[in-house]
Amino acid sequence: MDPMLALMAVARETERIGLVATLSTTFNYPYNLARQFKALDVISHGRVGWNAVTTSNPAAAANFGAQPLSRKERYAMAHESIQIVQALWGSWEEDAWTLDVEGGQFADMDKIKPINLQGHYHGSRGPLAIPPSEQGQPVIFQAGGGYEGLELAGSYASGVYANPYDIESAREQRQAIRQSAVRFGRNPDDIKLIAGFIFSIGSTEEEALDRRRQLMSLASDEIPDRVRYLGAMIGLALSVDAMDINEPIPTEMLKRAYPSPQDPRSPQALELALKGLSIRDILAHGVINYHPVVAGTPTQVADFMEEWFLAEAVDGFSVVPDIAADGVEDFVDLVVPILQERGLYHEDYEGETLREHMGVPYQYGPL
Repeated sequence: MDPMLALMAVARETERIGLVATLSTTFNYPYNLARQFKALDVISHGRVGWNAVTTSNPAAAANFGAQPLSRKERYAMAHESIQIVQALWGSWEEDAWTLDVEGGQFADMDKIKPINLQGHYHGSRGPLAIPPSEQGQPVIFQAGGGYEGLELAGSYASGVYANPYDIESAREQRQAIRQSAVRFGRNPDDIKLIAGFIFSIGSTEEEALDRRRQLMSLASDEIPDRVRYLGAMIGLALSVDAMDINEPIPTEMLKRAYPSPQDPRSPQALELALKGLSIRDILAHGVINYHPVVAGTPTQVADFMEEWFLAEAVDGFSVVPDIAADGVEDFVDLVVPILQERGLYHEDYEGETLREHMGVPYQYGPL
């Protein structure tokens, strides 16, 4: 569903939870982006964030009758888009909204100005006809990788969604985005790395792994590709046509196996193979997923989060349940209480706006 409409529904039924949507800078005009997010931010009393991303997928571009742009063009467009959006968000002076009923004045029009910005890709006269929210304006998030993504995050973002597979790469990515913020004259504590991870919860680790096995069986058409991918990770030609995936990889084949130096997930895949696990069970451990996978008890899931957080590898997590139907409920009811008992997660909201929840400063207009 359209994310802005979905979040509007959530905003009506909640009072504190933050509301973050991903909208592309590649196929949306800055004025529309500014208006949509600012309207929802005012309606929700300052709880909104925009995950600003670029779009490279050819299928997504085709939906707009377009061809994918080069990486350089996409990120140049993103910088222009965010700068215009933030200028539009600040096009009212903070005290312009007078609401003087007796005097018949809704706003002081002398304090509402056009922004008159024109770049290579985008432009806008403005102003935006929406006043500040309780947090000033929506929080910027970012999710692109590489040098260009790092520059975009350091320039504007307060939250960065990342996909580190292990704790060391998470620590490196977090340090890199903090250094990027400093390069652009910002406080590194004002930018938060949020790492994704997938979880499957059971009363025992075996029960959680069995849950993942069942999920794999429901997507049986994907198994041949997964098996081939696993083989590429450890330097072997694996095929469902040539072997039984319910059996371990033959010992003679494993003698030739090695972890791919280009894939940080490969050492774990090889380690599990050398332990004699079946191909199906190696895949059940999530070695080819693009997020770390924790299959275990609620305590094991909490242990994973605590280890990464205390190691200063992350500021928070993007939690991805294996199945939304009951995975979210299990996390809330079984994992969150453990984190609260350990003093790692709050008992209640300490503020009202998304900025207060995240511990990032009030902002109105461009940085």
